[in-house]
Amino acid sequence: MRPTRPLLFISDLHLSPAIPNTVAAFERFISVTAAQAEAVYILGDLFEYWIGDDMLATPFAQQVARTLHTLSERGIALYLMQGNRDFLLGTRFAKAAGATLLPDPFVFDAFGQRVVLAHGDALCTADIGYQRFRRVSHSAAGRCFFLSWPLKWRLALAERMRNKSQTTWTPERMAVADVTQDGVSDLLRSSRASILIHGHTHRPAVHRQSVDGRVTERWVIPDWELDHGAPRGGYLVFDESGVSEHALD
Repeated sequence: MRPTRPLLFISDLHLSPAIPNTVAAFERFISVTAAQAEAVYILGDLFEYWIGDDMLATPFAQQVARTLHTLSERGIALYLMQGNRDFLLGTRFAKAAGATLLPDPFVFDAFGQRVVLAHGDALCTADIGYQRFRRVSHSAAGRCFFLSWPLKWRLALAERMRNKSQTTWTPERMAVADVTQDGVSDLLRSSRASILIHGHTHRPAVHRQSVDGRVTERWVIPDWELDHGAPRGGYLVFDESGVSEHALD
């Protein structure tokens, strides 16, 4: 791809009807902030959870899809990557949103740089239990098995898993669940990228390191939360000047 306008990256909005301020900020981002972009990339966890594209029957999912679809109507490309909370986002939602689904990881060249995109959970290689769950849940057989359940069963399981994660998220657990140096280096090495952009960790920052003699940058996208506690959120811009982080308007 050879973009001439900026590329925008967001991640970890965790949208649901329970966080109306964050939803409003998302709608403003799509309608105002993204207006001059070449493309918008959503790198996972757009939703608090997504347990199958039959969720498109809900008014909230339809609202989000309609908001996203306005991008393609204005000639702005939309790329969507699945996260750990919404790994069952599928082609039906992508079509409703006017989006192209991306694999994780995804490599492309723009503005003279090779970039690799990821949600980030696959880089948390020290979390052995989660990586085992991820391999099963992301497999074709795992997806087929889970999607065969009635919607109400899947919703109940998603709520239980969400509540459990909120009560077990200790500092020790956060340390194990963070990305590892080996995971990051392996991805940068295999992709031959100079820039890695990901979300998932909720620890926005830029990290610079040398991989096989190459200076690389790892940018972590800010998560969004404007309904509980101190407001936070932001996005990354990639243009001819490189990558930069910006606060929400």
